[in-house]
Amino acid sequence: EYEDGALSSWINRERFQGYLNVDGFTLYELGDTGKLVAIAVIDDKNSSVEHTRLKSIIQEVARDYRDHFHRDFQFGHMDGNDYINTLLMDDLTVPTIVVLNTSNQQYFLPDRHIENTEDLVQFINNILDGTAEAQGGDGLLQRIKRIIYDAKSTVASVFKSSPLLGCFLFGLPLGVISIMCYGICTADTDGGIYEHETAKKENGDRELTDEGSEEEQEEEKDGKYTELPDGELKQKDIMEKKKD
Repeated sequence: EYEDGALSSWINRERFQGYLNVDGFTLYELGDTGKLVAIAVIDDKNSSVEHTRLKSIIQEVARDYRDHFHRDFQFGHMDGNDYINTLLMDDLTVPTIVVLNTSNQQYFLPDRHIENTEDLVQFINNILDGTAEAQGGDGLLQRIKRIIYDAKSTVASVFKSSPLLGCFLFGLPLGVISIMCYGICTADTDGGIYEHETAKKENGDRELTDEGSEEEQEEEKDGKYTELPDGELKQKDIMEKKKD
């Protein structure tokens, strides 16, 4: 029996050196250790004082403070920020220090510029005692943010590599959808106009029919009076006046 758990867990924690050149695959493998990963994100091709100094600081902490932090931290440096930006969905400036918690996708950034080993040690101690602010995570909002970020990255990469292909892939579906929406809207409008004109035409025909019927009745009445002899016509007029 081991103080820190099973033998396999101890092997996972101890199978890496105290300081590594970290890349995407190495970072994935470090997830099995259960340790926080402190990384100096630098440009190996940049020989400026700022880049070399930050790399020296994290190497010094990994070496001189091994007994303090080796149980909980893995140290290393990464060349460039492309992979780390994709992982964190953030745009980190180079050079910088970032500490990753691979178990829950959280990360920590220093609240001030790291000038020496004391600043880095203080930053690590703040993480251990819980006073450092954690960012990221694997909650629902972060998952939604990840979906949106991946979609935007995919679209941007397609247009960057092949603009014509990007226009075809994304422009064609948008064009078809726009035509369908336009067709639906114009079909409803034309249908309404057609129904209105039809109803108006039917009302006009009905009015003409009514007027024609009245005219026919007048003509029939006049015709009946004309067909009667003069004596009968006068007698009929007298009868109508008496009725009135």
